[in-house]
Amino acid sequence: MRVVAVSPAAAGRGLIGLTLADARVREPDLITVKHDPIADAALLEWLADDCERYSPTVAVDPPAGIVIDVTGCRSCDSQGKLPEAVSRRFAQHGITAATAEANTVDAAAALARCAGGATVSALPIIALRIDAMTRIALRRAGLVTIGALAAIPRAQLAARFGEHVPTLLARLFGEVDAPLTPRRPPPAIAVEHRFADPVAVTAAILRTLDKLVRSAATMLEQSGAGGRRFETTLFRSDGHVARLAIDTAGPTRDPHVIARLIAERIAALSDPLDPGFGYDLIRFAVFHTEPLDALQLALDGGGIADQQVAALIDRLTTRLGSGRIRRLARGDSHIPEQASFDLPTIVKQVWPMAERGEPPLRPLSLLVPPQRIEVMAAVPDGPPLWFRWRRIRHDVGRVEGPERFAAEWWRRPDGRGLTRDYYRVEDENGRRFWVFRQGQYGVEQAHPNWYLHGLFP
Repeated sequence: MRVVAVSPAAAGRGLIGLTLADARVREPDLITVKHDPIADAALLEWLADDCERYSPTVAVDPPAGIVIDVTGCRSCDSQGKLPEAVSRRFAQHGITAATAEANTVDAAAALARCAGGATVSALPIIALRIDAMTRIALRRAGLVTIGALAAIPRAQLAARFGEHVPTLLARLFGEVDAPLTPRRPPPAIAVEHRFADPVAVTAAILRTLDKLVRSAATMLEQSGAGGRRFETTLFRSDGHVARLAIDTAGPTRDPHVIARLIAERIAALSDPLDPGFGYDLIRFAVFHTEPLDALQLALDGGGIADQQVAALIDRLTTRLGSGRIRRLARGDSHIPEQASFDLPTIVKQVWPMAERGEPPLRPLSLLVPPQRIEVMAAVPDGPPLWFRWRRIRHDVGRVEGPERFAAEWWRRPDGRGLTRDYYRVEDENGRRFWVFRQGQYGVEQAHPNWYLHGLFP
């Protein structure tokens, strides 16, 4: 067993990499715990959640780093600069944090790893994320600081140490674009309220949330948009973060509707919200927006029923879950079993719905996979006279077709496929079926097979 990490107090003792026995010989009073990388990663994510109180753009930098984009968030803490505020916050959790500020992500991370050095150029080369062999080669070349390394032409560095070192320097000094990838997408609209003292009274929390919803609705109205995904984030004073998300089938900015859905979402929680010692920050955000113009109702009141149905779908989705209420939608395929699928009602439909026909051109019930049937036809490439399905013979009284479906040759490696000729048939008892012959007779198949694919109501 070896030492893989140490506290700041033991950082300069040279214990990392030693076996546990050798480390205890050097430091008899050494206190050790078993390394648990999974728990470390979970703690890092928990701390990153708490850091979203300073900025919505937060990313984790494993194994022990958190990056916060403070662009436009300079006034988020009135007690001082943000690095000091973060250090105080982590100290409340019993964690020692080294913080730093810089114009680039790599520079801030390098300064933090070296306990907040004065400038990037003065940092030792150990601040660069390079392998041990490259670090030894740089030291042997007399390059001790990042400033000395940056003074050498990049072409010479690439020729001697590889492309990785010049790339790291370019990212460090902001010479190339190195965007931050947040762990959560930033919201389109966000409003928040900070409490001077943590609040644990439910009524006060709901009143504050109602004000935030109205503010967000005003911003949506000014932009001519409506929201489809809303999220409430409750930051507890002990670092716990609770999130409540709601989705709507269509864009909306009605504060009464949104507030009612949030209340129903809270009521439907299997684990009720626990304010603990109170919430010190509440944020309401709109993550997905769409254009929303004023609705003009018809003279006879038409459109009210559609709004009522949409409101009902939103309430059921909020109570039961986003995947429980589903609907049928059309797919981008002419193959029957791939032409439609079910998806949550809150998902916007991509493909237009099929036109209505009378009688119905497609059955409501499809057999997956299609079932083989025995067919007797007057001519090999003609409609069926009778067919046998599940050992029962059905004499055909009426038939309509064929309707030919070509194979999706562009999705097949060989560019081939069997053609289907579909027939809508009705037996002598009035039952209607959807059958097809797979393969053109004498061209694609010598003896094509027949299948039953669907049942009409």
